[in-house]
Amino acid sequence: MGITDIILLLGLNLALIVAVMVGLWGVSLRLKDVSFVDAVWPLGMLMLALATWPRTDGDETRRFLLLWLVGIWAIRLGVHLFRRWRVYGADGRYVSLVERQEEKKGWSFAKTALLFVFLPQAVLAWLTSLPVQLGQVAPDPGGGWIGWAGAGLAVVGIAFESIGDAQLSAFRKDPANKGKVLDTGLWRYTRHPNYFGDACVWWGLYAIAAETTPGLWSIAGPIFLTFTLTRWSGIGITEKAVSKSRPGYADYVARTSAFIPWPPKKA
Repeated sequence: MGITDIILLLGLNLALIVAVMVGLWGVSLRLKDVSFVDAVWPLGMLMLALATWPRTDGDETRRFLLLWLVGIWAIRLGVHLFRRWRVYGADGRYVSLVERQEEKKGWSFAKTALLFVFLPQAVLAWLTSLPVQLGQVAPDPGGGWIGWAGAGLAVVGIAFESIGDAQLSAFRKDPANKGKVLDTGLWRYTRHPNYFGDACVWWGLYAIAAETTPGLWSIAGPIFLTFTLTRWSGIGITEKAVSKSRPGYADYVARTSAFIPWPPKKA
């Protein structure tokens, strides 16, 4: 595929994810809740990978790895987040976002949901998933050691995130843990095993894509995701909310790595 074809492919994919998010925005107006968008986000990236598949003729091994790995990651995470939304209801982060816009600018729920949630999520999903889009483009032979190392990293990331989510779900289900801090299992070594797992998945997918020249340019995806998780809307916002409801969280922060798993500091 030439540069013009690649630009057209990415442009059509962007239009597709925007259209889907606008449709889901309409659903949020009926529910008066946007929190389900978190469950849609990974599935949207799988949709972009699937939409790319029939329009490209890249190496079959590489395309197979990219599609199956992103599929396993997206379906597992999407189902998990959807169940969490159904159990716990509206996410406080989104509730606060809507309330702030109403107070400061007088915006309606509909305007805030569209401009601050669904349209940005569409663009961010498109950007993050560049490795599974551009990685399918070039016919360069796949199956090199970089690609397989990337596949291994992605599998580790899926396992790490899955185990971390399962441990947190089990912890939350026990009434005796109300107000307590989970500091066992993977959570003993990192305060955010789910975020670390996410980053591993997308850096792994990038490594698979990077065996091709177009795939090399998709590095913007994992860089942006890592920045989001560590510096923007991930760790900071999550910990700000948790610290208010769990008195022992400051001590947990002092002894536990924020992102990369590491043995806890001794008291």
